[in-house]
Amino acid sequence: MSSRELCSFLFTLVLVSCRFNKVEAQLQVGYYTQSCWMAEFIVKNEVRNAFIRDRGLAAGLVRLHFHDCFVRGCDASVLIDTTPANSAEKDSPANNPSLRGFEVIDRAKAMLESTCKGVVSCADILAFAARDSIEITGGLGYDVPAGRKDGRISRASEASANLPPPTSDVDQLTQFFANKGLTQQEMVTLSGAHTIGRSHCPSFSNRLYSYNTTTVQDPSLDLSYAGRLKQQCPEGSTNANLVVPINPSSPATTDVDYYTDVLANRGLHTSDQTLLTNAATAKQVAQNAMNPTLWRSKFAAAMVRMGQIGVLTGSATGEIRTNCRVIN
Repeated sequence: MSSRELCSFLFTLVLVSCRFNKVEAQLQVGYYTQSCWMAEFIVKNEVRNAFIRDRGLAAGLVRLHFHDCFVRGCDASVLIDTTPANSAEKDSPANNPSLRGFEVIDRAKAMLESTCKGVVSCADILAFAARDSIEITGGLGYDVPAGRKDGRISRASEASANLPPPTSDVDQLTQFFANKGLTQQEMVTLSGAHTIGRSHCPSFSNRLYSYNTTTVQDPSLDLSYAGRLKQQCPEGSTNANLVVPINPSSPATTDVDYYTDVLANRGLHTSDQTLLTNAATAKQVAQNAMNPTLWRSKFAAAMVRMGQIGVLTGSATGEIRTNCRVIN
């Protein structure tokens, strides 16, 4: 590396560090230590109870956090209910009927309000619950910087505009994540969240029955896997509640089997399988599949980064909702 290249690299590193530290100064690990020291324990307990009742709720809570952060930042706007005057994010086609776990947040919030009234934001509850869900399913636990305020606006149209659809190709995915300040590598890393959870049939049925004008079935889809999917999602079915696990071998375990599936052409969505169509992202998929420990570490770090998107930290721009579904 030449002296000029070294100077340029160091200058860029300083800029990135300053930007990151600015966000860190707004959010703090242990933010509720003095004001509500039981906060994280209360959320973790509610997540644990929910997981015992329904193991799939862990994936739902991780997805809630992701869908919250990508629309207006991590401000719990995804939790706000629709009113006669406004269609909220949760009722966007991008979120309804696939989002779940709202009741877990409700229970955690009710417990926190009875313990520390008006202290813990719904946005922080979401961030804690996502972390706890990853940990309870076998992922790496991590410290969550907190201090987010709750937003006052939630619009269905903004969800559709900001959330990457399951039909996205690798370039579109990269741009969606770049719009939120996340790198392509972080996009591939966070795609690994699909190691847990389920998907409704309409989100991928085009790959089985109407891929394009000349091909019925997506040729990149493993034939035996496609056959199983067709049995689970029959053509022409009107049952909107049909779902399949995204990672069939371990749908309730945070592991690297998602990447193994993608390498074997068993990525469920176009947005999963497309990771092999780009040399850089394909290399990352292979690396993640071969190194579970490294991926768990990268995933935890990427979740912290994602949890800092567009946070509200001042009373002038946000609030602490009493009820996560309703603006104060």
